[in-house]
Amino acid sequence: MTTARADSNTRLKNGDRIIFFGDSLTELGEAPKGYISLIKNVIERDHPKENIELVGAGISGDKVVDLQQRVHRDVVEKQPTLVVIFIGINDVWCSEDDPQSITPPAKFKMKLENLAALIARSGAGIVLCTPTVIGERKIGTNPLDSELDELSQIARNIARENNYSICDLRQGFVDYLNSHNDENVTSGLLTLDRVHLSDSGNALVSKLMLATLGEKQT
Repeated sequence: MTTARADSNTRLKNGDRIIFFGDSLTELGEAPKGYISLIKNVIERDHPKENIELVGAGISGDKVVDLQQRVHRDVVEKQPTLVVIFIGINDVWCSEDDPQSITPPAKFKMKLENLAALIARSGAGIVLCTPTVIGERKIGTNPLDSELDELSQIARNIARENNYSICDLRQGFVDYLNSHNDENVTSGLLTLDRVHLSDSGNALVSKLMLATLGEKQT
């Protein structure tokens, strides 16, 4: 399963303030069984003497352009040491209701590059996450797979070109579903409704993000 190795920008230390910046998946990540809560539990267990703060900054329905509009208020002004950017689902999913509302890949790239650069200039480390899934069937058979794959590759390229860390949630979900979705269901394993995370989905996201931070969820 693909994860990023922790580096000097992501390895946890005393005094860290980590902001999780995204959409409804991030907003729901603060629920008791959400991935942010699961990560917090592991950090509190493994770093009991260190002051490490986790802050959720997710708003339902947000696209990358919405993050750019609220980045100063919700991220920069809070002076984080690390920001985990998890966005892209709504940039694609919105096209099911209105095909014209999809974020074109070139625009997504420009906005994500600008967003990450602005945060990096504030002194925070960056973790870019690839979007997960819109449907759990065999990859390539869900209607929006190609669009998600394209945005995922954009995030990987931006991370590589700018020395940001990458948490490849897309690949992690694909690997899991290839191994576990024998009945080729569209939801019910990692998601509740093709998109929003089930308990298993939250557990997988937390595992992948903890690995990116150099931590183990055991």
